[in-house]
Amino acid sequence: MNILNNRNKRTNIFKAVALCLIAAVSSTLVSCDDDMDIQQSYPFTVEVMPVPNKVTKGQTVEIRCELKKEGDFANTLYTIRYFQFEGEGTLKMDNGITFLPNDRYLLENGKFRLYYTAEGEEAHNFIVVVEDNFGNSFELEFDFNNRNVKDDGLTIVPIGNFRPLLK
Repeated sequence: MNILNNRNKRTNIFKAVALCLIAAVSSTLVSCDDDMDIQQSYPFTVEVMPVPNKVTKGQTVEIRCELKKEGDFANTLYTIRYFQFEGEGTLKMDNGITFLPNDRYLLENGKFRLYYTAEGEEAHNFIVVVEDNFGNSFELEFDFNNRNVKDDGLTIVPIGNFRPLLK
């Protein structure tokens, strides 16, 4: 009789454990979603090499840039645009495209160069915006003073004269 009771106890424990496992597996299967979440949008920044802070009329300044992405999704497209709010000048891409203010241009490479040519004697200030097709953007502001203006005598700031715009 004692053997029979022990066997019944073991059977009951086995059934209880089996029911718990079945319940756990069922709730896991019910809560699963067939759609996989694939991250497509990744934050990014744009690093810029140092640039001079002064230009003269007719002078061209090279601005070396590189996209720094926190992740990569194959279908991400990047565009670039600019807006000049002080001074006169032109901004060109290394592939020869001359930018028109606020027009978007496809950014084909993660490393690219921009060329700003001063066309006036005054200070030059403009913003460059790089955006992806998921709504992320990164803004840089560039300030170039006229080299002919008398000040402290410095003509180049070795650390660069740009700053990311905070949102």
